[in-house]
Amino acid sequence: MLSNPFLFILLRLLPAAMASWIGGWLSASVARRGMKLRDRRARTNLALLRPDLSDAAREEILTRRWFNLGRTMAELTNVDRLVNPRRVAIQDEAAYREALDSPRPMIFLTVHIGNWDLLAAHLKASCDRAPLGVYDPPADPVQAKMLQRARQSYMGEAITGGGAARAIVRHLSDSDRAMLYMLIDERRDMQVAFPRLGRDVGASGNLSIALRLARRSNARFLPFYLAREKGVQFRLHWHPPLDPAEMDDAALLDSIDGFLGQACIDHADQWLALHDMDLTQPVARAM
Repeated sequence: MLSNPFLFILLRLLPAAMASWIGGWLSASVARRGMKLRDRRARTNLALLRPDLSDAAREEILTRRWFNLGRTMAELTNVDRLVNPRRVAIQDEAAYREALDSPRPMIFLTVHIGNWDLLAAHLKASCDRAPLGVYDPPADPVQAKMLQRARQSYMGEAITGGGAARAIVRHLSDSDRAMLYMLIDERRDMQVAFPRLGRDVGASGNLSIALRLARRSNARFLPFYLAREKGVQFRLHWHPPLDPAEMDDAALLDSIDGFLGQACIDHADQWLALHDMDLTQPVARAM
């Protein structure tokens, strides 16, 4: 959908709920057939993560997952129309608002569950903190350009991880109200650096970068994610802020993994990385 400008524009013209459903149907009914390797990989990974489920139950999860992927891509054209209380409910909203209003820079950590772009847009609309988003662009230059243009409209400045560390530290240090939005379950070489998923891995990738950035800028962490409940209805789940000034890296990793890592398993029907990793293979320490 990102590489088809006509479809992108068409979905923008339709009601947001209808565009979302069409994207989901196209993904589950058309795209899935052409991505048999990814579908098979997701099935293998899901069997390892959820051995308690029957084959039929896991197939239902995989079908819902493909539908969610298509919905999420289609919703990229209508993110601004979904950023409202009718579409996004917040777990313990009063306490969440209080956490957003607290002093010191804050690094918001999340994973590819539900609709992560809507989460970024909702965050920007929810507070007066200066926003900055970090993401890895798609390899396809057409998709990368379209994605960057869409994200800048609701994320503020959006930059890629490579070579951006100095700009990020400067951003976080400029104001005690600055914030950074980071996805920490990036995929590379058929693996994910996070979550641990029972594997003997430490902090690496974006999470390792986030730990260093927080200590250099006196920022706190707020882990959160946006899960789809039904159609274009979502719920924001969040963890109370974590303070690197009071916790060592091991304790921070345990807390972040216990919340976001478990969310990836609980919401496997919405987790993007399920088809982009191979849990049958060992994790390279270089991650």
